[in-house]
Amino acid sequence: MNLRIKLFTAFLGLVIIPLFILGIITFLVTFNSIETKYSQQSEYSLKSIGYSIKNVFYEIDNVTDNGIAKGVFQQALIAKDPNSQDLTASSQQLELNANQKNFRSLLYNHPAIDYAFLYNVHGREGSNVITLFNKENFQTLPYEQFKEHPLYNEVVSLRGVPLWIAPHEYPELTGSDNVFTQIRLIKDLNNLRSVGILVVQIKNWEFEKIFQNLRLGTSMKDTRFMLINNKGQVLYDFQSELVGQSLEPSIMEQVDINKNYQSFKAKFDGDQSVISVYDLKEYSWKLVSITSWSYLSREVSTFAKWFTAIFFVCVLTALLFNLLFMNRITGTIGVIVRFMRKVEDGDLNARVDEKGDDELLLLQQGFNNQMVKINELFEQVKKEQFQKANAELRVLQAQIKPHFLFNTLESINVLAVQNEGRKVSEMVLRLANILRISIQDKEEISLSLEIEHLRSYLEIQKFRFDDLFDYEIDIPDEMLGCQLLKLTLQPLVENSIQHGFEGIEYQGMIKVIGRMEADRITLRVEDNGIGLTNEALSKIQYMDWDDPAYHESTSYPNHERRGLGLRSVYDRLRLKYGVRYGLFICSRPGYGTVIQCVIPKYELGDKNETEGVIG
Repeated sequence: MNLRIKLFTAFLGLVIIPLFILGIITFLVTFNSIETKYSQQSEYSLKSIGYSIKNVFYEIDNVTDNGIAKGVFQQALIAKDPNSQDLTASSQQLELNANQKNFRSLLYNHPAIDYAFLYNVHGREGSNVITLFNKENFQTLPYEQFKEHPLYNEVVSLRGVPLWIAPHEYPELTGSDNVFTQIRLIKDLNNLRSVGILVVQIKNWEFEKIFQNLRLGTSMKDTRFMLINNKGQVLYDFQSELVGQSLEPSIMEQVDINKNYQSFKAKFDGDQSVISVYDLKEYSWKLVSITSWSYLSREVSTFAKWFTAIFFVCVLTALLFNLLFMNRITGTIGVIVRFMRKVEDGDLNARVDEKGDDELLLLQQGFNNQMVKINELFEQVKKEQFQKANAELRVLQAQIKPHFLFNTLESINVLAVQNEGRKVSEMVLRLANILRISIQDKEEISLSLEIEHLRSYLEIQKFRFDDLFDYEIDIPDEMLGCQLLKLTLQPLVENSIQHGFEGIEYQGMIKVIGRMEADRITLRVEDNGIGLTNEALSKIQYMDWDDPAYHESTSYPNHERRGLGLRSVYDRLRLKYGVRYGLFICSRPGYGTVIQCVIPKYELGDKNETEGVIG
């Protein structure tokens, strides 16, 4: 990221973004506050409306309670019962007329009552409906059909408690007018025997008055009130548009029928709105108020528009500042940064064009001068490292040759003293083969020559140590052409003979096994010697080979330095092939040692062989 972008990002991060976040937080808090306060206000309003509606129902309940208490409805029903009344008797005819008058006057005195009739539960079929008010275009449901209706059992189970039905809930019983209907069981006050069922319908005048009082000029034009049942059917709509219809399913999915009051956001008629629902517990209905969210958030939306405009002005100002004041400075610094990245990628010849006459020119010149010095130092270090690596390789190889040569010549001398001419000849031939391979100028040889060298070495050592050990060499023919550092396997085998078989009372066994993989070869030297303890193994595996303390710890008074062969092979492989390859040792006391040598796979003339060191 260049400096221009950083400065612009800093301006955005420290000024613009905090301003934006502050505005968003303010906006959200305000919106949430509006919704919360409106929800509380709506709850109070719906509770007030619910209280007024209940009072209307309570008033009608009191009217019919009064008629039941005075026996008006019971007398009208008994008068129509042929088993209990002699309708031809003049005195009872007069009593019947008086009862009917009392019944009618009781209901007529309440202006909200629109229609009323009685079902005589003991009357004859076809004549058990006593109508008090006539109603056009409405046919009373016959009593025989009403008994089959689900409402009948509910009315009977209430034992005289009024049951209210809203418009359009049961049109077959109450008709299609926007009226509320009370149904209740009538009992004889003397023996509490059911004698009839009273059905009273009231006009919606009282409801119109209740909602009419909510008109507060034009401030409530975006709010509407409804009465719904638990199925979502609109029983009453203040604006008379959705009566008899069902609310949208998306709204009813959020309505919890068990809550007394709840408020939430939902879409109504395509607009986001705040829906408030209040439960009228006694009547299994719910009052609903729906207010357009755009109406509630009108002022906040205006604030949001002003905030958006100011925010974009600030961003435009930041862009102009970045373009006019920072372009020249950041442009030059950006060029230098790009050239520094080229240097990071390995291009040490990168140079910046020097131009200008201020501090930026000094910065460009300083970069170029620094690169010249870095190149000089790099070439010097490279040369020194190359010389050091070659010197280390020569020293390591020199450490192996005299060590083995001295022991072999000593053995030949012993044979000569013992007049073992044939064995002396065989030993000299073996030694000559070893020296021929060792003194070659090549640093790497084929695996076949290395195996020939190893076999000569093992035969000499078998003679030196009699029947101390035996050996097996298992190398596939396809591996014999692979290249490796000469004198790689011999020090590993030497370590097994000198240290693995020290003090054993059984015949030792050395196995040299070769395996070839996709991009590397593995050579494994196994012995059944005394093995290594965990402590000794840890020292070999985790000791820093370049630490002077290691060399001090591996020095012994005798001419054989314990572990010299392993360290020599490890260092040579590390210097030649890199950290991906080398020696891996596994051992257990009393079970022997396994040394695994992993090197890259290539034959004479391959790319890896010509490049030398493997990364």
